[in-house]
Amino acid sequence: MRFMGFMFLFLVSGTASAQKPFITFTDITNEAGIDFRYTFGDYTYENILESSGSGVTVFDYDGDGYLDLYMLNGTYLEGISDIEGAVFKDTPNRLYRNNGNGTFSDVSEAAGVDDRHWSMAAGAMDYDGDSDVDIYLLNYGPNVFYLNNGNGTFADITDSLGLRGPQTLNGFTKWSVGVAFGDYNYDGRVDFMVGNFLAFDPVYVSPTTPDIMPHPSEYHGQASMLYYQEANGCFTNVTKELGLYYPESKCMGLTLFDYDDDGDLDLFQGNDHQMNFLFRNDGKGNFQEVGIASGVAVNDQGIPTGSMHGSIGDVDGDGLIDLLVVDLRYGALYRNCGNGIFKDITERSGVRDAFSGKGAWAAALFDFDNDGDLDIFSANGMAEELILQFPLLLTNNGKGRFHNVGPDLCHYFKEKRSGRGAAIWDFDNDGDLDIIVSHIDLKATATLLRNDGGNHNHWLGLTLVGSGGPASAIGAKVTVQAGEHRQVLVNQWATSYLSYNDPRMHIGLGKQSKVDRLEIYWPDGQTEDFQNLDTDRYLTVIQGVGIQ
Repeated sequence: MRFMGFMFLFLVSGTASAQKPFITFTDITNEAGIDFRYTFGDYTYENILESSGSGVTVFDYDGDGYLDLYMLNGTYLEGISDIEGAVFKDTPNRLYRNNGNGTFSDVSEAAGVDDRHWSMAAGAMDYDGDSDVDIYLLNYGPNVFYLNNGNGTFADITDSLGLRGPQTLNGFTKWSVGVAFGDYNYDGRVDFMVGNFLAFDPVYVSPTTPDIMPHPSEYHGQASMLYYQEANGCFTNVTKELGLYYPESKCMGLTLFDYDDDGDLDLFQGNDHQMNFLFRNDGKGNFQEVGIASGVAVNDQGIPTGSMHGSIGDVDGDGLIDLLVVDLRYGALYRNCGNGIFKDITERSGVRDAFSGKGAWAAALFDFDNDGDLDIFSANGMAEELILQFPLLLTNNGKGRFHNVGPDLCHYFKEKRSGRGAAIWDFDNDGDLDIIVSHIDLKATATLLRNDGGNHNHWLGLTLVGSGGPASAIGAKVTVQAGEHRQVLVNQWATSYLSYNDPRMHIGLGKQSKVDRLEIYWPDGQTEDFQNLDTDRYLTVIQGVGIQ
């Protein structure tokens, strides 16, 4: 039996209400066999490539029902890294197979995904609908697309699909930082929006701050790119045609969701020290940038900051999908007003006080205690200098007000680190959500935090498969009624900074042991509903077929 050493109490009007289950997070990295150590190419922290870190992706590569772990790495690069870092040349990415018993085995080389580029992010998606999850690896340098062979191995088919990307953008090496999957025009085929960062000149020294790395504003940007999937499975760059071409943008994260509830997928792009973009899909194959008009371009002081990415979810229980954007200052929590406009509630929500000065990178909205509202995790650390910070775990009072409970639940939250990529997942399929974090501090170890006790509340996990496969279900809206509690969620293969979370939808239900009604609004406009469902299990719902 797992040890649960801290009591988690919910305070109402200064007094403790009914006692919640005991919850702790336990660091099990070593016993799980995750021996990953991140390298940024040498021993010194001197440039923006080294400071950016790399991501974490969780997905079931072998189809055994357990999520596996792909940890991305930097490497020694001649002309960028110090010569002493040559010992890190050809540092590989690491794929850890989930053994189903709480441990993992390194299968990187055997699977053929031990890539030796400087890797940033890896999007996992069954792009061809054959039930095997493929990998699109985004690099500083050429991108790589790995086709899952269905036998535990992958094949590099990048060039045949047209997904390697240009060698340079704006005069310097292409620097891709992520990909968002979605069928933007609902033709039944998944398209890829690739986020590119900036034109990194490794010899440039800032005239104003020569002793530390140049500020991102001192570099040119690089255009992000939308790749449309043709009927033959190959991809075509249609960025300019659709109004998405911004050659000076500095993308850090992409989030696809239907922010205005008009039935098509829109795109939020978090930018580094530039105004964020919100691209509204007009439903006819064109996008219009409406970040300023919608209220998500800048923070509550009207300042563009070092935005990392957008996390989506209904934080206040009103049925509308809100947007959390973490950054290097104190972030922004935008409340969806339901009319295509967002209101900044960063200060009144408690997010500003909690995040101020932390330097947030990967973050997530997730229900760690299964009480039916969304909490926040954030991996933190400063950018221009290697200054460590406390990570954050914030609990939601159910109305969109947050306070930090991390130090009460786990020693990890009492120790300063420099986190970058992180993913939320249920690696042991026990119904509560765990956390995996990659760090770039000189300690460089990853951390796997097992959630112990979150499953004392009820829960339901969902995998949605649309009529055209899993990709055609991206953007589906799910409404869950359990007792008096109604929740609205979006099926979006949620991303954090450089990272990809558990692809299954996770719904905390508190003390409700039944779901009275589950309603799914599929992206093609069809609606299905299911009633009187048992909880505490993972389900697959196939459009037009039902629950599996």
